[in-house]
Formats: sequence, structure tokens, C-alpha cells
Amino acid sequence: MGLGHSHRHHGGAHSHSAAATPVASEHLYHDPADHVHHGARPATTRAMIAALVLTTLFAAVEGFTGWWSGSLALLSDSGHMVSDALSLGLGTLAVWIGKRPPSQRHSYGLQRAEIIAALLNGLLLLGVIIVIAVEAFSRITHPQPVQPLPVMGVATLGMILNAVNGWILSRMEKGLNTRALLIHVLGDFLGSLAALVAGVIIWQTGWMPIDPLLSLVVAGLMLNSTVQILSESLHVLMEGVPDSISLGEVGDKLTHTPGIIAVHDLHIWTLTSGMMALSAHIEVDNLEDWPHLLETLRGMLMGDHDIDQITLQPELRRSHG
Repeated sequence: MGLGHSHRHHGGAHSHSAAATPVASEHLYHDPADHVHHGARPATTRAMIAALVLTTLFAAVEGFTGWWSGSLALLSDSGHMVSDALSLGLGTLAVWIGKRPPSQRHSYGLQRAEIIAALLNGLLLLGVIIVIAVEAFSRITHPQPVQPLPVMGVATLGMILNAVNGWILSRMEKGLNTRALLIHVLGDFLGSLAALVAGVIIWQTGWMPIDPLLSLVVAGLMLNSTVQILSESLHVLMEGVPDSISLGEVGDKLTHTPGIIAVHDLHIWTLTSGMMALSAHIEVDNLEDWPHLLETLRGMLMGDHDIDQITLQPELRRSHG
């Protein structure tokens, strides 16, 4: 009995059966990204490169100023921006790798490179948070003098730069990789804001502990988002059911479709951000009805749940005697 398989292709969808006439090996797989606008990826790459150049240049300026002025808030923000530059480079590489077409070795293509990049970026963020926290506790117990005016000037420029970077990245596709990069930029913005506030307070009061205290606040704010990115990345790589879908609800809809007796071996997982797949075995009374049932199920799964890759195995009713 044949496998019913359907997927979107350039805005539409089609289905086919394993019983069809054999085709050349290059037609045995399809690009799961065919339904994505082909101009989106180059635009994403250009945006990432622009953000990477801006971030790298300013990280050098901020790092020198932080070292010269003695500001931990500025130094920690500079270190975070260096990690941002690495993350943007990694993210750009992942987008480029993800554009490679499917092959006989990688039939889905390499789009999960973006998920792996998100995981690595999350780990990098976690490392930055730990370094900031350790140094902040050291500075609280042993305060060091800070020159507030240079800190305030560079921090203001940093906020402007990070606002621009945030705007650039916000116009990209909202995948897990992009979200991880946006968290980096948000952390930078908050770091610059903390450095500015610390500079003002030190300028007005001379109270040095505010610098490491605000650095700790920024690290704490970043931690929650970082843990979320790590959790979601691992969930995708472990092929967990997408959070936006209930496996039980989809199973009930399939089971209650007229002409279907039972459903088993139902699996739903994420291929990459915004692209889901489903496979299941469908018990029916009559295989002659399968082409019509396949179209019905395909329409429901794509329309109600936005599932892109659908593979359904029809089976005659099992004998329970």
C-alpha cells in the first residue's frame, strides 16, 4: 500500500504515492524551503553582515573606553558586544549553510544549521552572563574608581547603535536564530543603559558600587531569555512536538475524520524555525477512498496547523481477533 505524502511547493501543495512510477534520484527529495520567498534569505544575510560590521567596530571603541575609564559596566557591555559579533558571524554562516539545497545525503537540506547556531549563541550568552556576574561580585567587594564622563558618552552611542542593530534584525525572519541574536542586542542595549545610569550616578554622587550592581541587574535580565533560547533549541534538536501544536488535538481531528478508523504512530516535529513536519499511520476500511481522504487530511493539517511536510501511511483496518 502506498505512502501519502504532501508538501507545499511555491505557494501551492501537491501529494503523491509511493506506488507511482519510479523517478530519477534527484527527484526523490524536495526542498522544504520551497514555500519561503526566495528573496528573504539574501536580505537576511545582508542585514546580519551590516549588524556584524557595526557591532565589531563599536565593541573595539567601547572596550578601549571601558579599560581607560575603569568602568565594569562598559567593559562588560564591550565583552557582550564581542560575543554579539561572534554570534552574528555564526548566525550569518548558519543562514548561508541553510540555503544549500537538499541532496541525497541531506534530504531536508541543512536548515537546522540555524537551530544549532541558536543553541551555540545561547551557550555563548550564558558564558558572558557568568563572567559579568563573577566580575561584578569582585567589584562590589573591592570597588574601583570610574571616570563617569567618558562612560556616559560611549554608553549613549552604544544605545543608539544597538537600537539600529535591533531595528535591522527585527526586519528579518523571526526564527530561533534571529531571536537569539535579538536577545544579544537587547542585552547590549541594557548594558549601555546600565553604563549610562552608572556614569550619571557616579558623576553626581561618587558612589562606585552602582557600576557592578547595575551590571548584575543586566546579567539577571539576560539570563531568563538565554535559558528560554537554550530550552527551545534543544527541544527542536530532540524533535519534540512544537509548542504551538497539541499532539492529542491533531490525533483527535485525524481520528474523527469520516472514513478513518484509527490513527497510530503519530509524530510531529520541527525541521527548522517556522517549518513543521508530521508522519502517521492511518487505518481505513477501503483503500479506494484514500486519494480523497489524503486531500481532506492535507487541507486540514496545512490550513489549521500550518504543517508543511506531511507523510501519511494508509493501512487497511487491523484484525483485532
